Amino acid sequence: MTIREIKFVPESCLREKCAPIEDINDEIRKLADDMLATMYDAPGIGLAASQIGVLKRMFVLDVAERESEENGSVEKEPMVFINPEITWFSEEKSTYQEGCLSIPGVYEDVERPSEVRVSFLNLEGERQEIESGGLLATCIQHELDHLNGVLFIDYLSRLKRDRIVKKMIKQQKQA
Repeated sequence: MTIREIKFVPESCLREKCAPIEDINDEIRKLADDMLATMYDAPGIGLAASQIGVLKRMFVLDVAERESEENGSVEKEPMVFINPEITWFSEEKSTYQEGCLSIPGVYEDVERPSEVRVSFLNLEGERQEIESGGLLATCIQHELDHLNGVLFIDYLSRLKRDRIVKKMIKQQKQA
């Protein structure tokens, strides 16, 4: 597993729509491993391929970071979503304070459907479908947005979004 460089706003790859994955092969499995290693290292709970400059329709998640009762270590439940599509979402909304590895230090409330059903391929190429709510549903929508070139700051007012982008550009110039 290789830790990859995370791209930051305003990198153009974050605004591009990702291409479907045609063949799930060793290269894709290696990419998934690298993405999980990068996400855990950051640390984060989700990462889309576009966030490391790879314009493929895949993201990884792990929202199950909880203390294990047996040994006090963090229990991991990594999930890999290839060519994901939301097939249903609830009319009921929920608001979570979202952040993004590509926009470090920025957290804002975003309203999204509280439940979703997502269809995707796993690393064996098998079609899967899960229904989720809460944090998992929010993360699935957040990461799927990345695959379409959409960032969580796009749900904010233009003024807030512009301020955040200007702040990110300034930080990058200073680095």
